[in-house]
Amino acid sequence: MSTAQVRVQATGKRKTSVARIVLEPGDGTITCNGRPIDEFFGRKVLVTEATSPFVTVGVLGQFNVKARLNGGGISGQAGALRHAVARALVEMDPNLRVELKREGFLTRDAREKERKKAGLKGARKRPQFSKR
Repeated sequence: MSTAQVRVQATGKRKTSVARIVLEPGDGTITCNGRPIDEFFGRKVLVTEATSPFVTVGVLGQFNVKARLNGGGISGQAGALRHAVARALVEMDPNLRVELKREGFLTRDAREKERKKAGLKGARKRPQFSKR
């Protein structure tokens, strides 16, 4: 992989979460809002999801990531971080695009909560019908 010794900035999104990252060659340190990734997410599954683009292209532990995450919950933030990392890797080396696209890491998951409508109990649930 031909990686130039430069910093790359990228933005990733999922639901209402936004992740802004700086990716640079290093020892594999990932910080989210100033805290280590394990401490920030607290669940191994979310850490695995967020770092999956590195595993897919085989460069785990070769880049430092400094991320600012906001909005949504921790699951959405992990998805946003994954999206941002994938975009940054493609910006660094365009040859990785095919591999990351095939895994679905470059697609923004746009599913958001539907708004509540007037006269309904939620977005779609209607009040119980009464004949009399």
